[in-house]
Amino acid sequence: MLKKKIISFDIINEIKISRSVFITHLHPENSLKSVKDYISDISRDYKDANHNCWAYIIGDQGKIQHCSDAGEPSGTAGRPMLNVLRKHDLTNVVAVITRYFGGVKLGIRGLIDAYSRSVEEALSKTEISTLVRKSEYNLNVSYDLLDIVKHNIYKLGAEITNIDYQEQVAISLSVEDERKQEVETYLKNLQAAGKIRM
Repeated sequence: MLKKKIISFDIINEIKISRSVFITHLHPENSLKSVKDYISDISRDYKDANHNCWAYIIGDQGKIQHCSDAGEPSGTAGRPMLNVLRKHDLTNVVAVITRYFGGVKLGIRGLIDAYSRSVEEALSKTEISTLVRKSEYNLNVSYDLLDIVKHNIYKLGAEITNIDYQEQVAISLSVEDERKQEVETYLKNLQAAGKIRM
């Protein structure tokens, strides 16, 4: 299954094309309600603009996708924006492009190119990384077993995110979902043998 990618931080990018100003906002987001709120916020902040067009993709596999031309000719804004996000295999992202019309009509092809270019340029200024799902585990282990448990946890590809030295040692760890089965089996076997508490 193809791994989706995500953007790491917000970006705002402005370009001018034939006197029109295109302001692109890219925002990482994984909740449909938050995406809609974000679109509303940008549209409110730029209510004097001619258009606030948008596109978003959310979900681990990018199954939820939607776009709007927001008054531009049909298929000239939202769809090209969405196509750029798809081309980069992105998910959990919303793009909003605000356009201030400069008096020169761009035509259908010109609009498609302008909205596509706006998203491409904004993406070139953010960091793109692979979406990785992780599972978290918390366990308590005795001091005499600590080193061997830590060694095996690392060997199985898990990462220790916190260690708290109390009466027993409290360990928090995370592991990519692809590798969690082995880690879970190891921890359950230790728990069954009375060597840790999870």
